[in-house]
Parts: sequence; C-alpha cells; structure tokens
Amino acid sequence: MAPDIKAVFLDVGNTLRILVKDESHQARARQQIAALVGTQESPKAFCERLDARYKIYRKWAFENLIEASEKELWTRWLLPDFPIDKIAPLSGELTFQFRQSTGRRVVPLEAKHVIAELSQRGYCLGIISNVITEREIPEWLEADGLAPYFQSVVLSSAFGRRKPDPAIYLEAARRAGVEPARSAYVGDNPKRDVTGTRQAGFGMVIIMMAPAKLEQEPIADENKPDRMIREFSELLDIFPAR
Repeated sequence: MAPDIKAVFLDVGNTLRILVKDESHQARARQQIAALVGTQESPKAFCERLDARYKIYRKWAFENLIEASEKELWTRWLLPDFPIDKIAPLSGELTFQFRQSTGRRVVPLEAKHVIAELSQRGYCLGIISNVITEREIPEWLEADGLAPYFQSVVLSSAFGRRKPDPAIYLEAARRAGVEPARSAYVGDNPKRDVTGTRQAGFGMVIIMMAPAKLEQEPIADENKPDRMIREFSELLDIFPAR
C-alpha cells in the first residue's frame, strides 16, 4: 500500500449512512417543528416554506464554503420572521427535527464490522462531514456504540467551514495527530471530496459510488480518485493490518 496510510477519515451521508424515505417518520418531525415554533400553519405547508428557504441557504453555503451555526441558520435563513429570542434557544432541536423531516438515516449492516476491523488493524479513524446539525452525529455514534472508534470528528456545523475547503480536512488530521500525507479520505462526491483532499495534501482519496450512478455521472479527469469502490466493505481490501 502506498503511501503508508495511518488514518482513515470517512464521510457520513451516502457513505457511512444512507437516507431512507419514511413518510410516518417524516410527518412526525414536521409536526414537531410546527409545535416548537407555535405556528398555526399546517406542518406540511410550513416545512415546504422551510425547504425553499433552505435551498437559498445551501446555495450561499456552497458558494462561500461556509456552514452557518445552528443559531444563525434558523434566525437568519430559515425563520428570520420569528423573534430571535424565541427561535435561538430552539435552534438545536429544530435542526435535528428538520433533518428527520427528510427521512431516516441508516447504517448499512456491514459498516459497523468494517469500522471495528479497521480499528483492530491499527488505523486511526475519523469523520469529516458537511452537516447542519451539531448533535445528531455525536448522538448517533454514541447510540450505536461507534463513538470509541473515532479519534477525530469534524463537522462543518461546528467548524464553520465546509468541504471542499482544505481547512476542514487539515483540522481533522490535526485533531487525530496524523500528518495529512498519511491520511486517507472516503467519500461519495468526486468533485468535492477529491478537490479538498488533494489541496489538503492527503495521501489517498477513495470514492464510493454505485455503478449506475457512475454511469450517469462520469468522473472528470481532474476529479479522479486514487481508488473507486462500490461497497463499504471493500475498504478491508485496501487497508490491510498495519
């Protein structure tokens, strides 16, 4: 294996967890949001307006590579027409429920085994994720018993910068105490994940994409990763025991 990789950092969305649509789950979250803010509007209509505003925020965040804090997200972008002193204290719970309103996030069965095995093989593990919530991922890691495996967890919502800004990759490597050149990153977005890791000087970048998606979205030459995989379990073929 070249270079000598010591740390493996993982993306979360579409890599470590998959979004599954579940209307009853999503409807409960919409009802929670409406109840929290005290709107008389129907939960569905209210959340449709939030979705429209969120798209505007996302465009701004993508263009500037900035992730707003949860407080700023709700008071500036999603609910600027509500009193700040009412919305600001609710921002964490609102973000959590807003995420739930898009579906359930599940971990593929083999992922836990792969994470445990990579740790057993001597790799330092970390997470680098663009995400608007500060609590959801740490709470999920604790609930699933995965938190002990990850020495470095950097979320754009807490760090303030988002991929592909090389700063978020460099911060993750710094927290893990591993040089970028001895770090690998596993993601699902060639344009974002390859650019950022290359600029940060990571030793390896791996992209996981299903063949059907790859056929629909061919990878440009400038975004070619070091390795392509179809399944999360293929990481065990790439990273032998240290």
